[in-house]
Amino acid sequence: MAEAQALADREPSDKEIRLVIGASSAGTIFEWYDFFIYGTLAYILKDAFYATDNETLGLLLVWSTFAVGFAFRPLGAVLFGFLGDRLGRKYTFLVTVTLMGIATAGVGLIPTIDTIGIAAPIIVILLRVIQGLALGGEYGGAAIYVAEHAPPEKRGFYTSFIQASVAGGFVLSIIVVIACRALIPTEAFNAWGWRVPFLLSIALLAISLWMRLKLSESPVFQAMKAAGETSGNPFVESMTYPGNPKRLFVALFGITGILTTIWYTGFFSAMSFLRGPMHVDDVTTELVLLVSGLIVMSFYVIIGKWSDRVGRKLPIIIGSALTLVLLFPLFWLMGSFANPKLAEAAERTPIVVSGPACETDPFAELFKRDQTDCGKLLETLTASGVAYTLKPGGELAITAGGNPVTIDPAWLKDGAARKKGVQEGLAAYGFDFAKQSPPAGQVIGIVGVLLALGMLSALTYGSVAALLSEMFPPRIRYSSMSIPYHIGAGYLGGFLPLIAGVIVARTGDIYAGLWYTWTVVAFGLLVAWWGIPGGPPKDFDEGTA
Repeated sequence: MAEAQALADREPSDKEIRLVIGASSAGTIFEWYDFFIYGTLAYILKDAFYATDNETLGLLLVWSTFAVGFAFRPLGAVLFGFLGDRLGRKYTFLVTVTLMGIATAGVGLIPTIDTIGIAAPIIVILLRVIQGLALGGEYGGAAIYVAEHAPPEKRGFYTSFIQASVAGGFVLSIIVVIACRALIPTEAFNAWGWRVPFLLSIALLAISLWMRLKLSESPVFQAMKAAGETSGNPFVESMTYPGNPKRLFVALFGITGILTTIWYTGFFSAMSFLRGPMHVDDVTTELVLLVSGLIVMSFYVIIGKWSDRVGRKLPIIIGSALTLVLLFPLFWLMGSFANPKLAEAAERTPIVVSGPACETDPFAELFKRDQTDCGKLLETLTASGVAYTLKPGGELAITAGGNPVTIDPAWLKDGAARKKGVQEGLAAYGFDFAKQSPPAGQVIGIVGVLLALGMLSALTYGSVAALLSEMFPPRIRYSSMSIPYHIGAGYLGGFLPLIAGVIVARTGDIYAGLWYTWTVVAFGLLVAWWGIPGGPPKDFDEGTA
């Protein structure tokens, strides 16, 4: 095969390998930074681009726009997968990183909704589409490029730096936000300073292009091209190549579905959980995510290297099974560290709500539907992180430990007033809604939980670039691994913040959104057990179905 012959004829030197890994990883960090900075600043963007005083709806709209970028990743995978398999790995991901940098900087230049009205969110959505298309071609290109330079016995180790770089993009977004906060006063940062992290993409783009232009084409692709073995139509061939339908199914549900839902739960759901219902202050939230993220990056490399010895399947099976057991306990533990008074008050003083039509409609304002007074009250309780029990009743009422809490009809009509009224009423019963700055011991506990979530992510993600590269034939590898990866990451993972947010809003249970992750991982575990090749790592084999 062209792959084995190419690596046998010319194994890259250590210097070349360092350049390949460094340039590919740096570009991946910068490109994922561009994508994640939107999610990191979601709490500010909801006010900049969406006109609503409903906190829940504002965040759901931001997460909806976040999901739009993910929705277009599969299309980017098809487009750039085609180019990568036809024209080469190197130049394809030069194009993707350029598109991402330009689109991200564009978000920082958009006037707010107060200035240009509905045009503001529309432009944001269009730029998110471009980002999604670009990212659809980035991961496959970087992962394959490193994999096709790596000797088989070190493929998991070398490609694990790509996985670490995805986490690195998130960490970089946190570092930039913290630095901007330190240099720009809070009011100014909320007004205009949030644009700086987006505009920084131009500088990151320049660095990434400079590094990647130093790279040469993958030796495997060069050998295939010289031998005339490149694919005429990579997309069609990916769908029809013998054994590929099963491999695509396994890659989608048994690999990507697992890794992406765990990843976004461990990073974005944790961030939203701390910043939202747990009321942890922004600086503390960002610092614990930064510290844990920096440490977690090393986990991907450790697991990738381990997979070179034990195979790719074992870490994924272990990580998936542990996630099913530990997911809920870890978030319960994080809540007890982040805001113990809130959890203690809820247990000591149960909240009971009764009234007519007691159900929430999180999108009522957006679609001009009427939200009942009880629905508004439930929405406020959920956004405040307060668990409640519904009790049939004809008149709207709320009790705390059996004691009635005053409901002022005037503030039912106004979201801000309703939030203030509810929180003031419950504060008398020990509920703490102030911004939390947990003491050192509790902060260490939160970091510990985030590290545990990070290990679950590393177990299911650290060896994936090597595994996907080994699952598919070289001639259609870019397309075959990119398509299922970005369908899974785009829809199962990218829509996770939105889907989990809707589940929480509907149920009133701040932990209920975790059931989405649990369900996807449970199904994925069955597929992974059935379909991922076991045993020691090995190159693609025509006999592997």
